[in-house]
Parts: sequence; C-alpha cells; structure tokens
Amino acid sequence: MSILSKIREQRSKDVVELLEFSYGNRSWKPRLAPLDELIFTVLSQNTSDLNTYRSYERLTTKYRSWDQVMNASVEEIEIAIRIGGLSKVKAPRIKNILIEIFSRNGELSIDLINKMDVGESIEWLTSIPGVGRKTASCVLLFSFGLAAFPVDTHVLRVSKRLSLIDENISADKAHNLLERLISPEKYYQTHMDMIEHGRTVCIASKPNCKECVLNTICPSASL
Repeated sequence: MSILSKIREQRSKDVVELLEFSYGNRSWKPRLAPLDELIFTVLSQNTSDLNTYRSYERLTTKYRSWDQVMNASVEEIEIAIRIGGLSKVKAPRIKNILIEIFSRNGELSIDLINKMDVGESIEWLTSIPGVGRKTASCVLLFSFGLAAFPVDTHVLRVSKRLSLIDENISADKAHNLLERLISPEKYYQTHMDMIEHGRTVCIASKPNCKECVLNTICPSASL
C-alpha cells in the first residue's frame, strides 16, 4: 500500500468518526419501495429535494400505479413532473425504464435484485438505459439496506476537498474508491452525514471551514 493510500485510509476513518460525532448516530430504515426509490432517484437528478418530492408526489397522485405511468404518453408524464425540472429528459427516461423492467420481468417489480449479491444488483440495474451508478446505489442502500455507497454532488465535493479521492475523479469512479475506504456498515451513516455536511458547512460556493468539525484533518481547510 502506498503512503498516499495509507493516509487516505486513516483520514477516512477519522472523517467517519468525526461526522458521526457531529451529526449523531443514524439508524437505517427503508425510505421507499424499490421501484418507487428508483423512479424517485431519477426525478432527483439535477434538482432540489423540495422539487423532487413535489414532482414525485404529483406523478404518484396522478397515476395510482407504475403500470399507469408506463402506459401513459411521454407528454402526459412530462406535464406531471414538470415542477422538478428537466421533464423533457426525465419523462421518456422514466417511461423507458418501466418498459424495460416489465420486458425483463413480466411485471413492474425489481424485488429480485435483493436475491443477488451487491455487484450483480448494481450490474443488473445499471444495464437498464437511464439508470446510472448513483441511482442503482440509492436503490440498494435506501430500499434494501445493502452495502452500496451513493455518490451525489455533495459527497463528491466533500470527498475531494478532504483528498479522499483525486480532484479529477468522476462520480462514477468515486463509488468504488469510496466503498473501499469506508466500512460497509458505515455506508448509510457516512453517506447521510456527508450530504448534510455538504449542504450546511462544506457548501460549494464558500465552505465554512472555521466551523467545520473536519478542519484539523482537511487539506483544503482555510482557517
């Protein structure tokens, strides 16, 4: 193991401990059913939490089942989710994802992935056009409590500022790197902590390093 790898390994342990001390222990509980989580995560792409929940609520209020969504026109779906932004991209994506799942399974369910190991589940989900690694990881973590570590913009930014990963690493590549650094039993805790930290302290435009619990170990800290 290289010196840099050892430094990152130790720093990642410190990050996990300090963030948990700062934000408190989080107990995992399922957020949504697997297929619901999949569509919810697609809706969350490039938008705020508030608009994600609004667009999801409007979609699931207008259509009482995913079968109805699958059989609706792209234009109708687009109108339902417009408040979330990028509806012209997300509407056909959602419809095509549902069609693909039904084509594979003969039903609108992805519960079968719970019988696979994590690697197989990731591969199965990401083989669906429009489903990326973060989306797949969200489904595994939030619906099944499986050992997957989703990397969103906050997690990616915090990880790079802490030099847990190189600056030029993409979000897709960051998944495997961070999963090797963080203990699987801490994936949920640390994912949620990093998101909260990225929203409230390590913000994109002007991080509040003086109030940051990680400032003594962060190479990017400006005190």
